[in-house]
Amino acid sequence: MAPSSAGFVTALTTAALATVGLLGYQASTTAPVKNRTDSAPAAVTSKVPQHRKDPAALPAASGTGARVVYSLDSDRVWLVGPGDAVTRTFKVTPGNVDPAPGVYAVSSRSNLITGTDGIPVEHVVRFASDVDGVAIGFSAAVRDAASGPDATSLADTGTGTVRTGGIRESRADGDAMWTFAMIGAQVVVVH
Repeated sequence: MAPSSAGFVTALTTAALATVGLLGYQASTTAPVKNRTDSAPAAVTSKVPQHRKDPAALPAASGTGARVVYSLDSDRVWLVGPGDAVTRTFKVTPGNVDPAPGVYAVSSRSNLITGTDGIPVEHVVRFASDVDGVAIGFSAAVRDAASGPDATSLADTGTGTVRTGGIRESRADGDAMWTFAMIGAQVVVVH
């Protein structure tokens, strides 16, 4: 009887380890990750507003407290102050490299630089430092009033060959982001 009991215990132990491994894997694929920079960009297949009745509504499960919320599907940003009060929301134009959904922190800021697409940008707020070699952050294109709207569509700049992580906002929205999102500020990326 001892050999069959040992086989039974071995089978139960193997089944238990397999179950724990499966549950661990499922938990790791659904949990938000802080400052996740080692993952591939999230593939966004369609742009679907988070809330069909009010596309500007703050997405559910986007964290708590003061934070920046960025929706990949809606191409929208929310600046959320204390007490979960939305202080501003606006549409953005993302580059062609997206961050993975998760929780990040503002890691650096630049007042005025030239973007990877060659366009001068201001109020750059970076939160993902390396997504496949590309920094991800919010910025506003610098244009004079005679050249049209403040917001620049990255698609118009021929970025099909240049990998860009700039998430463009209007200059007014860029000013608001610059004032709101200091180093260490939380950025929550959702679908």
